[in-house]
Amino acid sequence: MTAAVTAPRTVRESRRPGYWTRYRHALWLLTTRDLKVRYTTSALGYLWSIIDPLLMAGIYWFVFTLIIPHGKAGQEPYIVFLLSALLPWTWFSGNVSDATKAFRSEAKLIRSVKIPRSIWILRQIASKGIEFLISLPVIAFFALITQKAPVLEALVYLPLALILQITLTVGINLIIAPASVFLRDLERVVKLVTRLLFYGAPVIYSFRLGNPTLHFLYGLDPVVGFLELYRACFFPEVLDWVYVLEAAIVSLILLAVGTVVFRRSVPRVLKEI
Repeated sequence: MTAAVTAPRTVRESRRPGYWTRYRHALWLLTTRDLKVRYTTSALGYLWSIIDPLLMAGIYWFVFTLIIPHGKAGQEPYIVFLLSALLPWTWFSGNVSDATKAFRSEAKLIRSVKIPRSIWILRQIASKGIEFLISLPVIAFFALITQKAPVLEALVYLPLALILQITLTVGINLIIAPASVFLRDLERVVKLVTRLLFYGAPVIYSFRLGNPTLHFLYGLDPVVGFLELYRACFFPEVLDWVYVLEAAIVSLILLAVGTVVFRRSVPRVLKEI
């Protein structure tokens, strides 16, 4: 009886009338609950979604324009160049970090509530995604005052960037969330890796590798692909479609692997937590 309750949804169950409606409803309730818990007790509330990336961007802008001239590290205006990658990076790194606590933070609720366990991962991605959307006026403001309006291609680039980033994040989180239940040190490892990725990915800089082999290997970091798409909304000349294609392939592979790993590990996770 216990196994029947805790087992993941089967294909037949997912085809029942109203299943996806209940799934979306549960996902929305948990997402909004996360946002309320995070901001309702704060004096500034949702303004923190804007203040945090704005403060980070201000620090990097000060360092790379007034102290260390950025030279060819980025395009002008540098503040728009910086924010166009820093904002989505903040969303991505926050999601990956949260995935290490997805099951352990609310173990009792996860065991008792009969909803698909993947919701506990997707609601984190959704809540951070809403924060990302709230922070977009920051880059819109600087684009306005620097007269750097997004190009027409942004109508294509922005949706592609969102799809690519969400695909990658879901795939990674489906692997990290259950693994962190059994490997408690994984949380520290993830923080270290994301810190290294920040400086390895084109967040505060951009460059081109002339060597074809190095160019290919660099593009295997899927973060590069979706950051290129976001930045191309304002700087289309920086876009490298090879990076985007590599990112898409790697992201789909990680999503497939993550789906298999998650489905097989959920019963063991429920016993462990």
